[in-house]
Order: sequence, then C-alpha cells, then structure tokens
Amino acid sequence: MMRSVFLTVVYAFVALCFDMELSAADECKGCVQLDSHNFDKIIPKFKAAVVKFDVAFPYGEKHEEFGKIAAATKDAVDLIVGEVGVKDFGNKENSDLAKRYNIRKDDYPVILLFVQGKTEPYRFTAETDADFTADNIKRFIKKKTDIYLGLPGCVEKLDKLADEFKSANEKDRQAILNKAKVFEETLPEEHRPAAKVYVKMMEKIMDKGDVFVQTEQTRIDGLLKGKLSKEKKRNMEERRNILQSFTHRDEL
Repeated sequence: MMRSVFLTVVYAFVALCFDMELSAADECKGCVQLDSHNFDKIIPKFKAAVVKFDVAFPYGEKHEEFGKIAAATKDAVDLIVGEVGVKDFGNKENSDLAKRYNIRKDDYPVILLFVQGKTEPYRFTAETDADFTADNIKRFIKKKTDIYLGLPGCVEKLDKLADEFKSANEKDRQAILNKAKVFEETLPEEHRPAAKVYVKMMEKIMDKGDVFVQTEQTRIDGLLKGKLSKEKKRNMEERRNILQSFTHRDEL
C-alpha cells in the first residue's frame, strides 16, 4: 500500500514537472532554442540576435515578457530571438556559453544583443525588476540597431522621417518637417496625436538644436520616476518612444 502511494506521488511530481516544462516552452513561441552546438552557426547569420540566458526550464514574469518579444518581432526578418537554457547539474549543458559571456547563475535571466560587425554583445540592464518589460527590451534593440521595431505610440512612416531628419542639414530638415505635416493630415484621427508629437519635436530641434533631444529625454525620464496616473505614464512612455526615433544609435 505504501509503495503504491509513493509511486503515485512520484508519478504526479514527474507529470507536474513535465507540464511546467511544456508551459515554459509555450510561453516563448517563436524563440529559437540555442545551445553550444548551434549557437555559433545561427547567430552570425542575422543582422541582430537578442538572446536570453536563463535556467534550463524558465518561468515567471520575466520569461513571459521576453516571450512577447518573439511574437512582436515575428516579421523582422533580420532579427532572431533566442534562448540559451543553462544547466548547473549533470552535464552542465550550455554552461560554456554562459562562461564565455561572463554570465553567472545569480544573474539570470540575462539578455544579450548580438549585432553584426560588433565583436562584443550589448547587455540589457534593468534598474528594477519592473523595468524588465517587453517594451523596454524592444526599445533597447531599437536603440542599438537599425532594425525597425514599432514601439507603442510610434508610426512607422514618421519614424523613418525622424531617422532622416536627425542626420539632415537645416534646409533638408525643413523639407522633412513639411512632409511630416502633410502626412499628419492623411492619418486616421486616432494616430494624429502621435503625429503631432513628431512634428513638435522636429520644430523644437530646429529651434533649440540637437541638444533638445537629450534634455527632453532627461525630463521624461525624471517624470517617469515620479508618481503619475496610469494614463499620464502611458503618454510619457509613448513620447519617450517617439523621441528615441530622433536619437543616434549608441556605439560600444
């Protein structure tokens, strides 16, 4: 009788672990599972690769947030989203990859962004656990690469105009600003508030110079650290996303 009960408990535990493993895998649909054998074959083939190093069978909010990246970037053919599951037991699978990039178990999950032409990856950092979000990771990717990722509040055509604007001379900037104003009038009503932000930022940059981008970034970051209503916080985050379209990509 005792043996029967014991086996029942063991089977139930194994089934639970199996379900947890499947659940974890389902939470990151579209993620490529990377390991010591395929890592160096796959990563170099893409302009950029965002990779999460984590425990072998990850779960929890951070894992779920990362899973949203794969879904949100499924049409970005130049970007691959991958996971490396590291085991600290048995054959310690993929521990060599973790060691290569100086990743410790206590650091998990760690997100690295590999960009073609760069010898070292960029490392995503979040000041708090609450900052480990899909939108912040997408913002990080957008900041470090030229791959287009639509962030909340952004409009693709206006993002492209902003990208042209930041590198243009004064005469060309005026022409781009005029294009943005014309395009604003063609947009559905729900997108016009965002378009007005793009136009306003172009006007501010032309008036105050490129320094406006940094001062505005500092101002928005300060406001977001304070107490804001849910609606005000969303508006500020979307404004920050738009502002990022006017910033130059960081270099190592």
